[in-house]
Amino acid sequence: MRPKIEAVAFDVGETLIRDDRMWAGWSDWLGVPRHTLSALVGAVVAQGRDNADALRLARPGLDVEAEAMAREAAGAGEQLDDSDLYEDVRPALSVLRAAGLRVIIAGNQTARAGELLRALDLPADVIVTSGEWGVAKPQPAFFERLVDVAGCPADRIAYVGDHPANDVFPAAAAGLRTVHLRRGPWGHLWADDPEVIAAADWRADNLADLLGIVTT
Repeated sequence: MRPKIEAVAFDVGETLIRDDRMWAGWSDWLGVPRHTLSALVGAVVAQGRDNADALRLARPGLDVEAEAMAREAAGAGEQLDDSDLYEDVRPALSVLRAAGLRVIIAGNQTARAGELLRALDLPADVIVTSGEWGVAKPQPAFFERLVDVAGCPADRIAYVGDHPANDVFPAAAAGLRTVHLRRGPWGHLWADDPEVIAAADWRADNLADLLGIVTT
């Protein structure tokens, strides 16, 4: 019999937050039609590449980090509000906490994104980003930090995410239980991949089903 889940941890982009605003902002900043950048994102996703490669394809030689800093300085940087949340986020997180589970939000985002996420007053016990930790997925150290903040053994944590290479595979390798979410381009593209099916403890189409999944 497998250990009871005590904590549920969530990826951020395309798990809790729609990436629409982010990509639209980059399109406008670079002067690239939105449908063009969207198509480039789809292409790099299908190739298993970093999504930042879509920006480099749109503008060859682009220093993404420097450009992101320029956007912030110009007042065109990261923004986040309730309209960016998927509709099932607040209800699902609330139900999990009410059931006595520790809720953690931990993804590959900037320190600024961490501030914006905490400002949303989400029903979570911990909200932190890779930019604040100084280590990012899929590095094992990210999941070591996650286990520390969860306050329970790795096999009592369920990590929920859409991306196999950043979420499912490294979380499973670190000893966490995993939920692959069919959401966003990554989640849909790899939903039926045999390796993802084998690695994920559970698969879900939405967050509303999580309580029933992790408590079975």
